[in-house]
Amino acid sequence: MDKRISLNNAAALVPDGATIAMGGNLLHRGPFAFVRELARQGRRDLEIVKTAGAYDVDLLAAAGCLRAASCGFVGFENEFGMAPGYRRAVESGMVQAHEHACYTVIQGLRAAAYGLPFMPAAGFQGSDLPAARGFKTVRDPYSDEELLAIPRLRPDVAVIHVPEADAEGNGRVYGTRFEDELMVRAAATVIVTAERIVEPAELARQPELTLVPGFLVSAVAHVPGGAWPGSCYPLYDYDAEAVAAYLGAAADPEGLRAYLEQTAARDCGEVREPARV
Repeated sequence: MDKRISLNNAAALVPDGATIAMGGNLLHRGPFAFVRELARQGRRDLEIVKTAGAYDVDLLAAAGCLRAASCGFVGFENEFGMAPGYRRAVESGMVQAHEHACYTVIQGLRAAAYGLPFMPAAGFQGSDLPAARGFKTVRDPYSDEELLAIPRLRPDVAVIHVPEADAEGNGRVYGTRFEDELMVRAAATVIVTAERIVEPAELARQPELTLVPGFLVSAVAHVPGGAWPGSCYPLYDYDAEAVAAYLGAAADPEGLRAYLEQTAARDCGEVREPARV
């Protein structure tokens, strides 16, 4: 089944109020063109789930799209510092920061992927996180050790960017997979954006690289450069100048609006497909 649709129609599959998991990690292989399109479409009241977010969380917060973020870390690493748009949104009360460790996000996704109500997690003795989040504990019936019980994180939608996918949504990833594999198994709906659309026979030559199985995918969009200004291994590295330009533009609402308009042609092409009903 051919599941190819345009980027703007793929973004239209995400309703207001949805909980959305974003693939990739920090500035690496995130579905950033998809994130920009969500902002252009004026999506509201989203909750984002991610172990370590950067551009995606910051832009959605700055654009007023988020109500909450369930993340272990949000920031641009050493070269660019923290995430100013996200910080402003949290400090103003516009976005609720649902504090996590990266490991608790992973365990929450695992619980959803495995069809369980929670997953145990060890190693949080002395941390303020359990009390801050109200995480309950369980006793290991074998050792009597007290463990955290991390409730499942079941995203309504997971969006994954891959170097290559076929028209059925099977997606190939080179290098680090991050938490993408858990996300596509935990979410109710999966959307794939891809640098290239290839024939199924191409993916069959190295089946071990296929991270996203097409039978879980609702839509696939051909988006060359879809992780820009981040990286997409092995095709391109992150664009430091473009990241800095975004941070400057996103400092005020007018600058962000201009930035989203300027990047529209790059993301969606000069002609956008009519919205599908």
